[in-house]
Amino acid sequence: MNKQPDSTADSSHTKVTRKVSVAVIGAGTAGQNAFRQARKLKDDVIIINDGFWTTTCIAVGCMPSKLLIAAADRAHEANHSGEFGVHASARIDGKQVMARVRAERDHFASYVEEQVESWPAETKIAGRAYINKQGLIEVNNELIEADKIIVATGSSTFIPEGWADKLGDTLITSDTVFELTDLPKSLAVVGAGAIGLELAQAFKRLGVNVTLFNRAKRVASLKDDDINNKAIDCLNRELTMHLGSNITEVGTQADAVDKGSVAFIDYEDSAGQTQQWQGEYVLVATGRRNNIDTLGVENLGVELDDKNRPKQLDKKTGKIGNLEVYIVGDANANLPLLHVASDEGFSAGSLVCDNKTDAYIRPPATPFSIVFCAPQIVNVGMSLPEIQADSELEHVIGKVSFDNQGRSRVMGVNCGLLHIYGCKKTDRILGASMVGPDAEYIGHILAMAITNDLSIKDMLDTPFYHPTILEGLRTALRDVQRMMKIPYQSHDTQEGNF
Repeated sequence: MNKQPDSTADSSHTKVTRKVSVAVIGAGTAGQNAFRQARKLKDDVIIINDGFWTTTCIAVGCMPSKLLIAAADRAHEANHSGEFGVHASARIDGKQVMARVRAERDHFASYVEEQVESWPAETKIAGRAYINKQGLIEVNNELIEADKIIVATGSSTFIPEGWADKLGDTLITSDTVFELTDLPKSLAVVGAGAIGLELAQAFKRLGVNVTLFNRAKRVASLKDDDINNKAIDCLNRELTMHLGSNITEVGTQADAVDKGSVAFIDYEDSAGQTQQWQGEYVLVATGRRNNIDTLGVENLGVELDDKNRPKQLDKKTGKIGNLEVYIVGDANANLPLLHVASDEGFSAGSLVCDNKTDAYIRPPATPFSIVFCAPQIVNVGMSLPEIQADSELEHVIGKVSFDNQGRSRVMGVNCGLLHIYGCKKTDRILGASMVGPDAEYIGHILAMAITNDLSIKDMLDTPFYHPTILEGLRTALRDVQRMMKIPYQSHDTQEGNF
């Protein structure tokens, strides 16, 4: 994006070393997709990146966490099969667990690295970009003028002020936890969002003494109180959780037993009583923040709010107002999810072409999130508070409990609850929230139904095989239908799941 040179600027900084049609800043999921797509349409596209040339998902997010969860699930099944008459005890080799996590993570990363290696050297710049007051990109010893800029700088872990100094080497985050060479003996996890829940439960299942802290009496940012309460009930059977707790101090102190030092957390519990936790590590999982505040986007006229979120953001395209600036992926702090970042990067990379007929712009995805704890937690479409705040929406809530659902009970995973929010005027699904078994698959089906504007009747015309956990979805849909009083005849007389 070009701006008129600032007449007050030092002339030594006005000499442009390179002019390009498109500059992509950041080489994560969104940035790489934007770069690949833009290069199909423009010859002079560059990508600038500071740090690793893979993605957050592969390096420190989705993939290593799922590798850890996979190991944890194996251990849990071995240690908790007594009710089936299968008695076993897992021997967990912590070093082998963590070595496999890193090895498989690096295997996945190698595919992305090979792709990056295949890009022409002149299109890649390793360094930290800064956009100056002239609208030029400063990086290393270059001054680059770009007609269009795609910002895809991703996000970083958030650490409360002062904690890094106070906790020192006992503090870990989701960016560093997978570098542990062995399983810790004890661990405090601060934050009960998706990252905190997944890692807390995985380490617990692998034999680590885990305590989870969260300021709110909520998990996974659930907004449906009934689903939240059910999730807490299910997770409490396995995890030690201090929800509604207020951490007042953190630090390290001498360990009288090992003569070393241990981490501590002073906190007030939900009853207002002062307590202290002590252990080996504190895993801070208090969310991620977008990497945009030091980039200089304000020099282009991009305004950020108090949470570093860009104002005037077109959520369909990532475009900022009338500027030729696109902020995509985690950088825009809209929906920091891989599939959203992928679509936003693809769309921004398409938009930079001159012939708009060549631009394929993917519509904003139906809101959809999954937490891969056990039982899984899923949110799809509109949340219950969003629906309740819209006076035009007359809704009903179809429900099903998985506590006695046939296949769930057979599998010994019978703890859960699904709410489907149906619109009475349109016979459509507005959204859903769920904690329970197979939630990732039920969530995908509901997201597909919302995206393709399927009616409740359309959904119920679909076969549901018996016996499956997915039959619970049919029960909830029938509950929506019953409250809407929609006439429907089914050949299946089995309303139950047996």
